[in-house]
Amino acid sequence: MTILFTIAAVVAVLSTLMVVTRTNLVHALLYLVVSLFAVAVVFYTLGAPFVAALEVIVYAGAIMMLFLFAVMLLNVGADSPLRVPRLAWVGPGILVAVLLAEVVYGLTRQTQPLAGVEVGPQAVSEALYGPYVLGVELASMLLLAALIGARHVAARARDEEEAAESMERARGLSETAGEAPGQGAVDDPGRLTEEGDA
Repeated sequence: MTILFTIAAVVAVLSTLMVVTRTNLVHALLYLVVSLFAVAVVFYTLGAPFVAALEVIVYAGAIMMLFLFAVMLLNVGADSPLRVPRLAWVGPGILVAVLLAEVVYGLTRQTQPLAGVEVGPQAVSEALYGPYVLGVELASMLLLAALIGARHVAARARDEEEAAESMERARGLSETAGEAPGQGAVDDPGRLTEEGDA
């Protein structure tokens, strides 16, 4: 189990480094999912399968949906296209394959956890809603504040973009009105009357 723990920890570190070094936001989110899966495997090797399941369900599921929602709100499609090229899946695919091989090996070999005792749902709930209940509530408030801030930033950016587009549209209309045909004859009424007398 020590070897499994070491491999999962190395995968977590590598994928986290890829998250902070990618310039494409969608690629960074892919490696972030891999990092969360690797942390779940680390919890499993330590004897906490329920915490590992929560890591996959809550973080790799719900929190990643929150991140994708923030990406869509911030409208970064121009800089980071949502369509991921096939080569971008190679790195995360290899790391996920390593993690799946670890999980299959750990389930089939019936290995002992590193902590020596298995942490069940009751112990997790007693820790979350016992001495750490304040930290859990503060984390939920922080996530809510981050979501509201992302909505505010996106709304301000959208308003500025619409104002710039309306100004460009008004400038274009004024330029086309200034170059309308026959404007020169109207600007010179004397010439218009002379042409009428002729």
